Amino acid sequence: MSRGRVGGWVTGWRVPLRIARRDARRARGRTALALTLLALPVLAVTTADTLYATSSVTGAESLERRLGAAEARIDLHGTGQAFQTADPDEASQWSGGGAPDRAAVAAVLGLEDLDAQSVPLREGSVRFETDRGRDDAQVLVTDLGDPLTDGLVRLTEGRLPTSTDEVVVNARVDARGPGVGEDLVLASGDALRIVGEAESAAIVGRPFAAALPGAALEPRGASSLLVGGDPVSWAQVRELNDLAATVVSRAVLVDPPPDSALAPEVRTGMGLVDDAAITAAVLIAVMVLIEVVLLAGPAFAVGARRQARTLALVSAAGGSPRDSRRVVLGSGVVLGVGGSVIGVLVGLAAAWALRPVLQGYSTSRLGPYDVEPLHLAAVMVFGLVSALLAAAVPAWLASRQDVVAVLAGRRGDATPSRRSPVVGLVLVALGAGLATYGARADQGGENAIAVAAIVCVLGMLLLVPVVVGAVARASRGLPLALRFAARDAARHRTRTVPAVAAVAATVAGVVALGIATSSDEAQSAAGYVAALPVGDAAVSLGYGPEGRAADAAEVRATLLSALPAEAAGRVEEVRGVVADGFLELRAPGAGILLSSTNGVLAGDLLVSEAGLPSYLRGVEDLSTEQQAQVDEVLAAGGVVALSDTGAADVDEVRVVDYPARRGDAERTTLPAVAVPVTAGEANVHGVISPAGARAAGLEPATTALVVRGGLSAEEAQDAKEAVAGLPGPASLYVERGYQPPEEVRILQLVLGGLGAVLMLGGTLTATFLALSDARPDLATLGAVGAAPRTRRAVAAAYALVVGAVGSVLGALVGLVPGIAVTYPLTRPIDYGFGTTGPAHYLDVPWVLLGVVVVGLPLLSALVVAVASRSRLPLVARLE
Repeated sequence: MSRGRVGGWVTGWRVPLRIARRDARRARGRTALALTLLALPVLAVTTADTLYATSSVTGAESLERRLGAAEARIDLHGTGQAFQTADPDEASQWSGGGAPDRAAVAAVLGLEDLDAQSVPLREGSVRFETDRGRDDAQVLVTDLGDPLTDGLVRLTEGRLPTSTDEVVVNARVDARGPGVGEDLVLASGDALRIVGEAESAAIVGRPFAAALPGAALEPRGASSLLVGGDPVSWAQVRELNDLAATVVSRAVLVDPPPDSALAPEVRTGMGLVDDAAITAAVLIAVMVLIEVVLLAGPAFAVGARRQARTLALVSAAGGSPRDSRRVVLGSGVVLGVGGSVIGVLVGLAAAWALRPVLQGYSTSRLGPYDVEPLHLAAVMVFGLVSALLAAAVPAWLASRQDVVAVLAGRRGDATPSRRSPVVGLVLVALGAGLATYGARADQGGENAIAVAAIVCVLGMLLLVPVVVGAVARASRGLPLALRFAARDAARHRTRTVPAVAAVAATVAGVVALGIATSSDEAQSAAGYVAALPVGDAAVSLGYGPEGRAADAAEVRATLLSALPAEAAGRVEEVRGVVADGFLELRAPGAGILLSSTNGVLAGDLLVSEAGLPSYLRGVEDLSTEQQAQVDEVLAAGGVVALSDTGAADVDEVRVVDYPARRGDAERTTLPAVAVPVTAGEANVHGVISPAGARAAGLEPATTALVVRGGLSAEEAQDAKEAVAGLPGPASLYVERGYQPPEEVRILQLVLGGLGAVLMLGGTLTATFLALSDARPDLATLGAVGAAPRTRRAVAAAYALVVGAVGSVLGALVGLVPGIAVTYPLTRPIDYGFGTTGPAHYLDVPWVLLGVVVVGLPLLSALVVAVASRSRLPLVARLE
């Protein structure tokens, strides 16, 4: 393009941009709404990107917490060969054994004496006594007084250890037990005096202690070495790798080598990008772009309508349709730039303010506040493109308006195209076909379904005008406010269609993701096997170093001391037998009766004189005949064998006791009855009578304690620490049933919150823009005698129409990809042993659907009714 053409192009845009800037200043309310809609997604992405960059601690950002003030940290693995990336914690491997060649390591580093010119460092964990019992703490053992260790911990109170019988702990340890000036008592019985409180530079939210080398809490194993002096280059790192040492070097992490310099053993997979991840990222970006364009569309549509007379005068004075388009697109440029800048600035501030909240969800300390300029530039471009796309359709319509009709004061949209609904139906059908293909595909079905979701949404956009028109025609029998809102929405489609489509797109995404998440969780819940009845807790007595179980009386007393007084009546003893090795029940000609157990009762067989214990898992309700057989067998000194192999006609079993060490298994034949259980749900092999146990050479004993009923999280933590403080190997387990992972709960909250914000934002914005645009019509209502409350009723009705039509349409469209994606998502995986359970899970979250389809439209209508003024405007009919 020549300089003259460039100059002409710039000149052609100068006046439209000036008009757009003046219009933005003049219509402050509409400008504020448009800026808000454009800035919100930019704000959200900026905040998320900055928080992610802050939480993702790179190798260079982790130098102080890993190296302190040292130049390198070296781990010696004996003799042989080591391979590593720039950061060995990302990828490394080594082979060999024996004593490392410390002299050779010192020579590579240019040191005379490796031990004298380095600081040893060990990390691990230790169990310590708390006010309630015992807990575990992360341990750092090194000379914290050496300059090389500066930065590994941050002293907040007291001083650092100066002898091996001193220690510093963090606030978490102080909260659970000993503090400064008291003793930290270890599980071994050793005690160290707490001389200070210090926080680790690496971890947060967990107990932490630090001491000098040689202290009683020092972990076993080889220590790392912190070395100072000159920077350790990549060439020296490779030489040290040849000595079976892995190295974290400050110089290498700051300036890492290229992938081509890495050994082939650790280069595999480096730099590869997952195609599925790229596809997902592109699809998400496209969906977000569509959503932003639809949300901002009504603002530009109303702005173009307000400028209609100005644009008509431009055309009457000789302006071309291109000039009219540039005026409207100029608003997109002005508002897009402004919204992007505001969104980025507010997003950066929000990310700074949310750092403590994010830290509360992580046990690793966040990195420094990290801003990615290139990412933010891309986000700002995204905001500008969104604004231009949102202004594109109003600009095109403005260039085609009837100049004479506009100057005469006549309003209204052109007749919609008859081809658009047909194209929309074709796209929806194509999307449904893609979704069906993705549901049936063995591999890669998720990508096809994701594309189908976008195709369905695009098809839905073309169908919205038809749906809005149908609602208007069906509103004949509705009250005045609803009838007025429905017909006004159909008459002014340029501002109604984007708003309805934005709500529909939001609901479609929420419904699709909600069905996928709910179905995936249904599969996980179905596959969960409870070890106890939900709400019960069990203390397994276990076995100690000499094969001795913890003392039941001592455990019971300790447990009762940690629980509320009313819990005493809910503690029951579990009687059972535990073999030295392991037990099996075999039926003649049928083999093993039970394939596996899933229990925490520390026993292979329960002991009962009559009936089955209530904490037995996997057994369905017994019939009267089965219950009589169970009582008869137990009275005869036999065994009730649990079976998931289909064996039913069993009248005797062999109790096979396999020794822990080499030797012959002991087999005892006893009368029996087989009781069917659900595969994988039994917590013991069966129930044996006391006489049967003695006949098999097994001694009945208390193997566990069961607490019936629920324990709160605080009560469970107190009981856990109390039991952990006993000398035996007892441990506490609380059966809470299936608990969704934390990330799933967060995703569900984000889905609900995001859907609510976008739905309310789109509906409220479109409503207030519509009311602003409809001021002449409302003035006419006032002139013919409408009551002041009519404006409030019309406003609420318009919000209800936009929200209800959009949510119903979006829910129907969202069902297509939502149901389809459940097939590849919940399809069982065959690892070569066959699959069990249903081949497909579908769980529609009806509560979520009810909230977004019914609740949110009603809420938006209520908000508009409360926020709207009852006074009808007095304006000229031509505005």
